[in-house]
Amino acid sequence: MLLQIPALFSPDEVREIRALLESAEWVDGRVTAGHRAVSVKDNLQLPLDHPVARQLGERILERLSITPLFIAAALPLRILPPRFNRYEGGGTYGNHVDNAVFPIPGTPVRVRTDVSTTIFFSDPDEYEGGELVVEDTFGEKRVKLPAGDAIVYPGSSLHRVTPVTSGTRFASFFWTQSLIRDDRQRCMLFELDSAIQQLCADHPDHPSIDGFTNTYHNLMRGWSET
Repeated sequence: MLLQIPALFSPDEVREIRALLESAEWVDGRVTAGHRAVSVKDNLQLPLDHPVARQLGERILERLSITPLFIAAALPLRILPPRFNRYEGGGTYGNHVDNAVFPIPGTPVRVRTDVSTTIFFSDPDEYEGGELVVEDTFGEKRVKLPAGDAIVYPGSSLHRVTPVTSGTRFASFFWTQSLIRDDRQRCMLFELDSAIQQLCADHPDHPSIDGFTNTYHNLMRGWSET
């Protein structure tokens, strides 16, 4: 499943976030790349322990916790602290698959990367190139969203960022370990949940609502890992 979450952050919030990102000290993004990805990665990242990364990461996690669309799509169990990247001057990231498991820095906890998320903090007209290209069972999708929007897609997907030939592309990216490991099952639960919500809005007293809700939770009970 590939899902856009519009306006996760407002234009005013994006301006505040951009000001912090633009004033931060960036490092070579290859320091966090795996042995295969390092040869195709050419970007900048904030160090994981950078104060701006921590501050904005906490802000993102707080926002996600009150975003029903993200919760319904990802069914989060654990979320890796968000990271931040910057592409400019031809910066790119070739085809790669993210690590299956990442540790949460400073803790013994590990996060399985079931769901990937990218939040855009540059508008499409601010840079040339820089599309996030995701390849999966749904085919190849090219993603370049308004600042403040997010894209959610399977962590197992082959993906890349095309070269940024002018301007600067700022984004945050992170991974979620879902209550539901299998992407197809997550997708079915999301579709069922969406249908229930629509039915509740259109026909709040419809007798089928309780039955569909019961089915949703019984599927969650059978498929979830906690």
